[in-house]
Amino acid sequence: MEFWIDFIRNLFFGSGVAHSMIILALAVGIGVYLSRVKIAGISFGVTWVLFIGILLSHFGMVLDGELLHFVKEFGLILFVYSIGLQVGPGFFSSFMAGGLKLNTITCIIVFFDVLAAVLLIFTTNEGVDTITGIMSGAVTNTPGMGAASTAYKDMFGHDSSNIALGYSVAYPLGVIGCILSLIALKFLYKGEKRFNKEKSNSIDIQRLSLEVTNKDITGITLEEIRKRNNLNFIVSRIIDKATGHCLIADSQSRLKTGDRVLVIANKELQEKLTSLIGEPVEQEWTKNDDELISRKITFTNPKLNGTKLSKLNIRRGFGVNVTRVHRASVDLAPTANFRLQVGDIITVVGHETAINDIKKMFGDERKYLDHPNLIPIFIGIALGCILGSIPLSGTLISTPLKLGLAGGPLIVAILVSYFGPKLGIVTYTTTSANLMIREIGITLFLACVGLGAGGEFVDSIVNKGGYMWILYGAIITIIPILIAGLVGRYILRIKYNTLTGVISGSCTNPPALAFANQQCKGGDAAVGYATVYPLAMFLRILVGQMMILIFC
Repeated sequence: MEFWIDFIRNLFFGSGVAHSMIILALAVGIGVYLSRVKIAGISFGVTWVLFIGILLSHFGMVLDGELLHFVKEFGLILFVYSIGLQVGPGFFSSFMAGGLKLNTITCIIVFFDVLAAVLLIFTTNEGVDTITGIMSGAVTNTPGMGAASTAYKDMFGHDSSNIALGYSVAYPLGVIGCILSLIALKFLYKGEKRFNKEKSNSIDIQRLSLEVTNKDITGITLEEIRKRNNLNFIVSRIIDKATGHCLIADSQSRLKTGDRVLVIANKELQEKLTSLIGEPVEQEWTKNDDELISRKITFTNPKLNGTKLSKLNIRRGFGVNVTRVHRASVDLAPTANFRLQVGDIITVVGHETAINDIKKMFGDERKYLDHPNLIPIFIGIALGCILGSIPLSGTLISTPLKLGLAGGPLIVAILVSYFGPKLGIVTYTTTSANLMIREIGITLFLACVGLGAGGEFVDSIVNKGGYMWILYGAIITIIPILIAGLVGRYILRIKYNTLTGVISGSCTNPPALAFANQQCKGGDAAVGYATVYPLAMFLRILVGQMMILIFC
């Protein structure tokens, strides 16, 4: 009996590889299972892993310090790098057109979050590390906490448990407070019908059948029409008024009054296109193009990765039209300068023989995508760690600034995923593979954070005034959201559905987005979230470090 007691004690409270794996697996496994639990319709997601880690650590189930630090940093690197690969293709385009207005809201929220945190540093007795942790928890941003922890260790040579403790205490109200703020902001829009009817910000690609009535564009090539009016649209097919034949359109096609055209463009351009070309009409295109077919082809040819459509001469050489490209869950309207990337799903229209030739050129071998492309991942991580370790001198801080193991890999991942295809580098990662890397990384990180902080958690709450941290977190969560909401409502004139997604993305808060999607019809909330998420994540990671480096 004594043997088994010692065996169990050593297994759960001892040391060694088996002990470490068991504790990590328990923290992650139980935490992920509890992530399915919803309280009042709200789920804390994988943050349960953090809470389980705290619980295990409180009862003496801990890991070796060096091992704990390595696994935590490795998990953080995997997490932020996978995020960078996901958001990179849309990072720079998110600043264009309507995205600039939405990202302004993100900058406002981040600014007032930091301002509130700085004021708390100077008006309370709490340390900078504690307030920084509370700030990260209040906006539910785990990478920001990780970046702050790394910066603290680089500065002082040891970890600060207060960062993780502040994060853990503030996180639950960070989720709930954001949702309550969205509910409060809804009253600002009450009775405003014009906001409910406002044009959607959706970036979905739409098909539009138009009859040419504008005499000013007759006899002019489609390429010239696009250039003169600075509009990005594609004419897929044309029904000639004189013959009734359905023709494949290309950049040199010329329109005549009475022709009917099938236009593919972003939904937001439909009103402009109607004014430019002519009136919408009901047209059954399948009755007029019996010889034409539409197919979706998966682009898997690495030799053509990053090649512009204009260089492939698809319309002139094959008589085939590329009408849209599906990439990273978004439909795009390709232009002549559009660069194809491995993993793109391309919709083409043309004759069957020509489409078969296009298939051979594009690859269309889905099995190719099933093989993980590990080279850009691990080389990118190595470059990210190098970049994150470079000291950057400044006049405001005594210690040189480093991007750290959160900022460095994130920036490299964004640059690799955005510029890689333009340089002929295959950076494609399947959605499931990216999600697997991300989930493994974040769960390992949260488990180690909890296991490292759990021994002091109860003491901090009961004996060190930790209950006040909840109030501090509420201030950081709610006030900046309300300020940004007022700016979005009365100055930037952003509709409520979109604003809920922008605020959720600015706080990197998936539970808030889930709530917004339930409350709002259409996909405006999700589009707003996706538009601001890349910048929000980048800023959260940056300010987490800056708080430590400037004020510690």
